[in-house]
Amino acid sequence: MSIGELLSIEPQELQFPFELRKQISCSLNLSNKTDNYVAFKVKTTNPKKYCVKPNTGVVLPRSTCNITVTMQAQKETPPDMQCKDKFLLQSVVASPGATTKDITPEMFNKESGHRVEECKLRVVYVAPPRPPSPVREGSEEGSSPRASISDNGSLNAADLSSVPAAYVERHKTPDNSSEVKSLISKLTEEKNSAIQQNNKLQQELELLRREAKRNQSGIPLMYALLVCLIGIILGYLLKRT
Repeated sequence: MSIGELLSIEPQELQFPFELRKQISCSLNLSNKTDNYVAFKVKTTNPKKYCVKPNTGVVLPRSTCNITVTMQAQKETPPDMQCKDKFLLQSVVASPGATTKDITPEMFNKESGHRVEECKLRVVYVAPPRPPSPVREGSEEGSSPRASISDNGSLNAADLSSVPAAYVERHKTPDNSSEVKSLISKLTEEKNSAIQQNNKLQQELELLRREAKRNQSGIPLMYALLVCLIGIILGYLLKRT
């Protein structure tokens, strides 16, 4: 706060949350701590860039006045967010009962012997406030941070490192190529499984064929042994008789 003999001015610098192609406003508060009527006038080094309402006026004794300064929409960002524009607020004691209509340029002319109080104000660009990040219901304090989502629905690259992989996968835009790859992989697995089943069936069929051959070769041998055994018994009986 600047405290002069006539007016107290707050704040000491005009802070504009700079955004391209957008009109931005800030306020000045003037406080008259005297018992006099105080006339004021606001000047700037770049009058085409700013609109000041009111740019002249009278602050009544022991009262306040609010001034709104609006910066026109800018098409380019200044280098390093620096601004060289300046404002000058002049104040002078006015006659009792004076109004804005009674203010003349001559009142602020020091050469005419008027006691003019001046306060210089500089312009400062500040970053616009960032909107709060969306918080899902049921989240607890101290939980891991989530990525913020921009207006177009995409995740901010700077926040991806703090986002769980499952969360990113769930919000990822569907990709046709990935679906095709998944279908090809599934068909390949089914083909491999069918080949394995076919090989297994062929092995079982081969085992059955071997068992059948073994059984077929065993029947004549048993038949021959049986005939031989019968022949031996008959020969033994014939010898005894």
